[in-house]
Amino acid sequence: MLLFSQCRAALFTACVFFLVPRALPHQSNQSAPDIRVSVDRVNVGVVVTDSSGQFIGGLHREDFHLFDNGFEQPITDFLNVDEPAQVLLLIEAGPAVYLLEGSHLQAVHALLEGLSPGDRVAIARYNAAPEPILDFTPDKPSAAAALDRLHFDLGFGQLNLASSLATALDWLVRLPGKKSLVLLSTGVDTSPPGATQNLLARLESSDVLVLAISLGGELRGAGPVDKKHAKRDPPPPEKTQAVAEAFAEADRELKTIAEATGGRAYFPRTGKDFAAVFTEIAELVRHEYNLGFVPPAHDAKVHSIEVRVTSSPVATSPSFASNAPPKETYRVDHRQAYAAPRAEQP
Repeated sequence: MLLFSQCRAALFTACVFFLVPRALPHQSNQSAPDIRVSVDRVNVGVVVTDSSGQFIGGLHREDFHLFDNGFEQPITDFLNVDEPAQVLLLIEAGPAVYLLEGSHLQAVHALLEGLSPGDRVAIARYNAAPEPILDFTPDKPSAAAALDRLHFDLGFGQLNLASSLATALDWLVRLPGKKSLVLLSTGVDTSPPGATQNLLARLESSDVLVLAISLGGELRGAGPVDKKHAKRDPPPPEKTQAVAEAFAEADRELKTIAEATGGRAYFPRTGKDFAAVFTEIAELVRHEYNLGFVPPAHDAKVHSIEVRVTSSPVATSPSFASNAPPKETYRVDHRQAYAAPRAEQP
């Protein structure tokens, strides 16, 4: 078992050198590309938790206040936490995932079991491009069976994370209601130049909540090479440092992708950690509010979004806080911006 763990880590080390991720740009002197979208409603998914992480239920439309570039806007559409969730699982199908022996997929059952009966799930895999596996269905046993049919590629190839995620957003753009994308990925990205910048622009205009789960934690935790049992020498220090830097870049990419939508990034290391993460995600997507408003300007610019909660809620589920906390302790997660439509030319 020790030897297998060491070989697994060694193989992934090699993969990292062939598939070095490009970090998402935090700052750039270049202006963002024009975003041409036509919308008469902007949808904003909102998750409200207290200081201990308990999800807050019982909120109503009047409890929310939404601001566009600092100016409050009327909320025209409101979906509460009882509305069904729609979750797309997008799973990396590269060599690193093959080496994980499917422990992360076994943990996905915690997500399926935690969803409500009416919540719908779809499944897709990606390497060079995304491939649909299962269309949206409320049938959780069918989703579990589809996970068992997934296959992964052992060997070197492309892992086009940014471009694959952009395609998945295209799939979801016309889907009404609340929608989340759960991304299982190492964060390694070989997408063409410019794909990551374009993805960030897409995420700013998307109403999809992205929750990213790193698949690299187990590989990083494989431990040092045991010379007595290993059949290879430990990697030189410069290679170890390069792998550590590649992991750090991959983690930054996953974190940036998730936070652009108001989502969260997770970095589990064990099968038990994966199960806990999926249990939390099931609660999160089930307890998302969805607000809609009419964009006040058609200027094709990126507008900031702020959502505030100003009323004490009433708990509606045993999983919610039994005593409403002071409103200043609320954590309100939502995407931070959207791209306004361009005014139509006469």
